[in-house]
Amino acid sequence: MVSGILAIVFIGATIVQLLFWLLVFLRLGTYSSTPPLGELNLSDDQLPPISVVICGCNEADNLSKYLDRFLAQDYPFFEVVVVNDNSVDETEKILLAFQKKYSILHPVTIAEQHPPGKKHALQVGIAAAKYDLLLLSDADCYPSSPHWIRHMQSLIKDEVLIGLGYSPYEYRNGFLNRFIRFEAIYTAIQYFSFSIVGMPYMGVGRNLIYHKSLYQQQQGFSTHLDLASGDDDLFVNAVATGKNTAVQLASESFVFTIPKMTWGGYYHQKTRHLTTGTRYKPLHQMVLGMLSASHFFHYVGGLAWGLYSGHWSIVLIFYLARATVVAMVSRPILSRLKALSLWPWMLPLDLIYLFYYFVFAPVLIIGNPRTSWKH
Repeated sequence: MVSGILAIVFIGATIVQLLFWLLVFLRLGTYSSTPPLGELNLSDDQLPPISVVICGCNEADNLSKYLDRFLAQDYPFFEVVVVNDNSVDETEKILLAFQKKYSILHPVTIAEQHPPGKKHALQVGIAAAKYDLLLLSDADCYPSSPHWIRHMQSLIKDEVLIGLGYSPYEYRNGFLNRFIRFEAIYTAIQYFSFSIVGMPYMGVGRNLIYHKSLYQQQQGFSTHLDLASGDDDLFVNAVATGKNTAVQLASESFVFTIPKMTWGGYYHQKTRHLTTGTRYKPLHQMVLGMLSASHFFHYVGGLAWGLYSGHWSIVLIFYLARATVVAMVSRPILSRLKALSLWPWMLPLDLIYLFYYFVFAPVLIIGNPRTSWKH
């Protein structure tokens, strides 16, 4: 009886995993988002003006290093709104220095206290934006090329009102960085793939474009102001549909992010991000729950069934079947995302990812006590 239940759990979880990888994630490796830059066929006077909105709290060092990459974009009509949210470092001084050189820079300073989280700062930035098309990022990020705005803007046409971009973490030496980059790619595989098959459920605010009018129709972040996080994924979860959302995979559209350098910093960052999952639409929660549960029980169920029944040869066959599919499907995806160096580590990190569930499960149950939005 017990052996049969364990066998059903393990085999069922493996089949669900294979279906996700072959029917959903496989689409990402061959997906064509937009034409090459030279084939966009739009003259400068046909391009819509764009407001780039960046929020930061005590990000003087990062702004001094990376802000000029936003300001020097090859795009005819844009502004850069930087919200200085109660910084006590040299942020204001650095912004004023940049403003002398770039007239398109519009700093906005928040001096009053407000509820925890980035949402208030982003609301202020969006209110200050002159143009309807908003392209969002963060102060600890930088675009990979001068054509970032052009590529992200190219998504917004006809019915498409929301564009999801990719934001990888910078390469560093060490296992922590490798795991952070793996986790970010695994998350991107999910939200990009589900968007491609017509079920967008989240976006990343480090590289996200949408219409200000859409934000206003949704009354901003009013439905989840009680959460410190969710300015990106919960907003997209509420307004995105299979028809109004597109993804951008051109490498020149990537926005790199500075990774955490300690496990403690990474833990606090993820606990803030993960609190939003319980507010997703019920269908999205169910599908993502199936994905996580099947991943977990593929490994744990196989181990339990093997130990209980001794059918290790069958367990090994199913382990190898999934491992082969993951390796084959992930390689073209990692190539698209310019992360092939991670491919030899995909299967080991996929197994190690089980500890991720154990570590962060309490956050999903009891919430996140952390109040600061700086990440």
